[in-house]
Amino acid sequence: MPLHLPPAPAPALRSVLTALGSPTAVREAPVPALRAHQGPLSPDHPLPVHVWDDVSRTGGLPQTRLTGWRFLVRGGERAVATAEAMLTADGWTFSRFCGGPYVAATEQALAQAESLATPYQPRLLSVPELYMLTLWLHHDTASDGAEGPAAPGDLLIPLAPAPPGIAAHRPQRIADLLPRLTLRLTPAATPLLAEPA
Repeated sequence: MPLHLPPAPAPALRSVLTALGSPTAVREAPVPALRAHQGPLSPDHPLPVHVWDDVSRTGGLPQTRLTGWRFLVRGGERAVATAEAMLTADGWTFSRFCGGPYVAATEQALAQAESLATPYQPRLLSVPELYMLTLWLHHDTASDGAEGPAAPGDLLIPLAPAPPGIAAHRPQRIADLLPRLTLRLTPAATPLLAEPA
């Protein structure tokens, strides 16, 4: 079933296109694959990036906030980097180029999502407390990507590398994964020391 990609805000896309068109910005990017690529670069698969800050304090579904839009940067047939735009007081602006394992992991998760029978809207969900990034498959395909709370039936596909105990690239319902995430952040009880005799 095809994914329903929400359109990125036009100023966010323009900021990324401007950065990709700047030889200086590309040459100074901390991404070797991007700097080494010969030929045109293009932004692809715009994904709204949501952050879930309070995993250990939430009592229900994730309360998230939109922090930016991330694009896969294509160089020919493959993604060589990601480019991110963030919202500032002056509007959308280019933030950074990134490389590393999440580039290929995002491509892999999107391919997995395309093979599912149910249509979804893809988003990225960052969980800073766990150093975790997931592909969030949201049930409301008509949403603009910036809004829309998580629902129990939404799927998360943790990207590799995932935290210990969380299987990367295994789609799971939020309602099923949530207890495991909050459990990872619950401190273990400190054993009481015996009083001296």
